[in-house]
Amino acid sequence: MLDFVQQLVSGVALGCVYGLIALGFVLVYKATEVVNFAQGDLMMLGGFFAFTFIGMMGLNYWIGFAGAVAAMALFGMLAERVVVRPILGYPQFSIIMATIGLGYFLRSIAGMIWGTDDLKIETPFSQGVLRIGSLVLAYDKLSVIAATMILCTLLYLFFNKTTLGTAMRASSENMLAAYYMGIPVKRVVSVVWAISAAVATCAGVLLAPITFIHSNVGLVLGLKAFPAAVLGGFGSIPGAVVGGVLIGVIESMAGFYLPEGWKDVAPYVVLLAVLLLKPEGLFGHHVRKKV
Repeated sequence: MLDFVQQLVSGVALGCVYGLIALGFVLVYKATEVVNFAQGDLMMLGGFFAFTFIGMMGLNYWIGFAGAVAAMALFGMLAERVVVRPILGYPQFSIIMATIGLGYFLRSIAGMIWGTDDLKIETPFSQGVLRIGSLVLAYDKLSVIAATMILCTLLYLFFNKTTLGTAMRASSENMLAAYYMGIPVKRVVSVVWAISAAVATCAGVLLAPITFIHSNVGLVLGLKAFPAAVLGGFGSIPGAVVGGVLIGVIESMAGFYLPEGWKDVAPYVVLLAVLLLKPEGLFGHHVRKKV
């Protein structure tokens, strides 16, 4: 039973990271109907920025964390302006290839600047553990879960209680109608990319105590986060987080209880099973088209 609880907590913590990356996929897709396949690489770059501020410059953890989030928010706006906006309106394939190319570019740049070695960020939660009887839970994993809950609450309040959040929701529902109603759609889209990059950075920094940061970590985790977004229902913000947690828990349990090799396969088996029964995802809205 203790092993089960520890694996569950580990799976939920890792799933929260998947969920935050998936959340970035969903935010950009809802605002622009663009699938940003560089989302995982934005997380990687944010992790390297945090390592630079905290590990190399010696800044306080929280100051370095905030600095990395702010820097990546600006980078997200720049990426939208330079890479995506000039080709909006072109076939989706062109935009997808542009984001894939952006991901390759970011991985190459990260390798040239920070090298290819695995790096780790020391955090206030790296060493401690919580003991409940015979149960031992690491603070680093509990901190990821708590931070994800706080971040999701802040995003919910932002999207539902602020004027800018309302403008974003209006733009995601109908961009043309929002434009005619006087909403600055281009500015809204830039802010969405900024938020998406900032959320990805939070995922990268929170991941640092659990695993190492390297130039390909974004590609690896992005391939897990995208199915999480699909599982939750692409376009559903709560679904992205729930899908990520489910993928993380399934992966953790499969790695512990099933034979070697099932850890990476089991989440996709479950994803296929869910999509066969509910093609729109767990939180998606089903739209039946007449033939």
